[in-house]
Amino acid sequence: MVRRLTLSCAVTAVLMYAGCGPAAPRFATRENSAIPAQPSSVHQLTGIASYYADEFHGRPTANGEEFDMHAMTAAHQTLPFNTTVRVTDTTTGAAVTVRINDRGPFKDNRVIDLSLEAAKRLGIVTKGTAPVRLEVLELGGPGK
Repeated sequence: MVRRLTLSCAVTAVLMYAGCGPAAPRFATRENSAIPAQPSSVHQLTGIASYYADEFHGRPTANGEEFDMHAMTAAHQTLPFNTTVRVTDTTTGAAVTVRINDRGPFKDNRVIDLSLEAAKRLGIVTKGTAPVRLEVLELGGPGK
């Protein structure tokens, strides 16, 4: 059963499980990117999505992969790497499925940073951001 969380509940969960220390560096190494996963009961949350592209293309992501702005990937602050998430624009109803392979976003009020390709398919490139609902389809983790 999918439980709905308000943004404030999601922020509380993130603070409880990720701590209140400084944000992880943009290009974390495998050793310092072990951010605890959200509890498995957290299946859905809402907030603002943004995207990242050219400046980061080809650079390492937090899980060690090379960032490919043409892949269907995204950055989330706490979800385990390789988690599959459906991102739905709550204004238009457009939706995409992405795999978490990086940490971020590190700007206030953002819940996910999409690759350029995911942002194109969602239709938010011109706007830059959009209100979204995240639904965890499959939790990732070691070996996935």
